[in-house]
Amino acid sequence: MTKIITTIALFVCSLLSAQTQFEQGMGKSLGLWGEGKAQEASDLMERISAAEKTNWLPNYYIALINTTEAFNPANKAKVPALLEKAQNAQDAATMISPNNPELMVMQAMIYTAMIVQDPMVNGMKYSPKVMELYTKARIIAPENPRVVFSKADFEMGGAQWTGADVKKLCEEIASSIPLFERFQPETPFHPNWGLERAQQSLKNCK
Repeated sequence: MTKIITTIALFVCSLLSAQTQFEQGMGKSLGLWGEGKAQEASDLMERISAAEKTNWLPNYYIALINTTEAFNPANKAKVPALLEKAQNAQDAATMISPNNPELMVMQAMIYTAMIVQDPMVNGMKYSPKVMELYTKARIIAPENPRVVFSKADFEMGGAQWTGADVKKLCEEIASSIPLFERFQPETPFHPNWGLERAQQSLKNCK
């Protein structure tokens, strides 16, 4: 998950000349996250979302920041609060932008964090929901690299427990790499993370 932070931090410098208040706020928040100041970044995103009531991106990043933090073993005691904040922001973003494949990936990540938190209790409950989200997202956006990679990556995690053959999943991960390389986000603030994670996952396949 730290790869997400690294990827986002890399383009923050190019946003320093942004003119609008929204762009300045988004650039500052993502910069804080890149510096490891997740709480400050999330708090600033909340203020941006309050001002930008028709824009799903601030709430998306609140969800992404807090879910990423929930995957950090150092935050084990904070996981319930982090995921509650992430889910609230996710719900708000989905209200603004329903049937958004990026938000479907985000919701699947939240569920995955819940599974990691308590596999015995949450595995059976949330795993089918994760697969349903990824399947729906792939129908909507079959060439979205985060959709293709995240679905295969989640299934790879399950295969490690069941001993299932991962050859096809490795092929799916490999197929996401050129999708990442071709992907053009709508704006500099739209989701554009995942390439480094996919590359690392592919290396682990070999």
